[in-house]
Amino acid sequence: QVQLVESGGGLVQAGDSLRLSCAASALSGYGMGWFRQAPGKEREFVAAVTWSGRSTYYTDSVKGRFTISRDNAKNAVYLQMNSLKPEDTAVYFCAIKQFGGSYYSPTPYHYWGQGTQVTVSS
Repeated sequence: QVQLVESGGGLVQAGDSLRLSCAASALSGYGMGWFRQAPGKEREFVAAVTWSGRSTYYTDSVKGRFTISRDNAKNAVYLQMNSLKPEDTAVYFCAIKQFGGSYYSPTPYHYWGQGTQVTVSS
């Protein structure tokens, strides 16, 4: 059983930055993703990175503002979030993509963390 723990969330003002971290008990060979869920909305894809780190994927609304990275030696994945907007407010989850399929869909992701709250005030 792989365990994931997110951290780094908080309350910030629009335009500020936050760096989310995801610590995993094991990441070997897996792609990783960040998703978010706002109140009353479905969980949505934010960003993903392949095992090698050479390929990254972003939803259009965060391109140019968010950067996903990973450190396989530390079993960690990060999400640097700059120029935050109120619409970025959500609970952010990291997940391990254990199965084949699209990085953009939650379906291939098997293990999920408990989430960290990000609140951006205007």
